[in-house]
Amino acid sequence: MLDYKIESIKAQESYDWILRKHYANRIPSISFAFGVYDKNILAGICTYGMPASPSLCIGICGEDYKSNVLELNRVCINDDMPQNTASFFISKTLLMLPPNKIIVSYADTKMNHYGIIYQACNFLYTGKTKERTDIGSEDNTHSRHYDKNLDYSKNRKTRSSKYRYVIFTGTRKQKKNLKNNLKYKILPYPKGKSSRYNADYKPQVQLKLL
Repeated sequence: MLDYKIESIKAQESYDWILRKHYANRIPSISFAFGVYDKNILAGICTYGMPASPSLCIGICGEDYKSNVLELNRVCINDDMPQNTASFFISKTLLMLPPNKIIVSYADTKMNHYGIIYQACNFLYTGKTKERTDIGSEDNTHSRHYDKNLDYSKNRKTRSSKYRYVIFTGTRKQKKNLKNNLKYKILPYPKGKSSRYNADYKPQVQLKLL
């Protein structure tokens, strides 16, 4: 991994990866974006942003820490990278984030993911979310953005159950304080053989470091 470089990138530089290579095919809220470079060529992206749910921000560590919450919402690397690249990449980006942050991320059961890369990064496993349905618009816009004046009752989208992981940034003291305020119970890691989705699309812009 010594030849790889981790750098901050502009949010827009991750869009082609997110829309064409990541299975969600939707751009989330992005506050911080990072790229992993293989011989100065962009070979993967990782993004963090504000979670969609205000109740989640309060629910993790309480009202006093709701503004500390960030979601690791996209990570995507080229298929030909070594096996442990994703966990190496995430671990490095966590060190580049502001201190005293609560990082939450999810592994989607629908994609047969168990969060193995989060387990490798020492995230805490805090249980599964419940499957539910959301209102969906005609153009697959996220339910937060639908037009409330229109009737979407016949166009609902299923949101699959997800494994929820949490980790903290900052000094040892800051991490200990946040962990002490964690409202979720820490559980044993879920086990299983994760499936890989088809991510063979090569982003058109392979950015070089200057």
